[in-house]
Amino acid sequence: MSGLPASPADWSVRVIDLDGVTDKAALMERCAAALDLPDWFGRNWDALADALGDPGQLPDVAGRLVLVVTGWEQFRRRDPEQWETALDVFGQASAANVLLSLG
Repeated sequence: MSGLPASPADWSVRVIDLDGVTDKAALMERCAAALDLPDWFGRNWDALADALGDPGQLPDVAGRLVLVVTGWEQFRRRDPEQWETALDVFGQASAANVLLSLG
């Protein structure tokens, strides 16, 4: 990520709460809701990567995004392969002005 902005106003915060999520479909629904994605959002890994790849295109995002993912432990235990894919997608977004925090 290039130099950090001087003002908190340059950042938008979105929380994706995965508490109770046990499958990919539910994870995608939580992401769509937290990021306020349109109904036509594809609900797949590529679509999520595209949405996070340019946070400026997300509704009400001020250019840089802090993405806080909470309640992820159960999902990780239930479906470790899908969780690894989610981490990859979130990690790729980190190169596009997204700061990831696992809460």
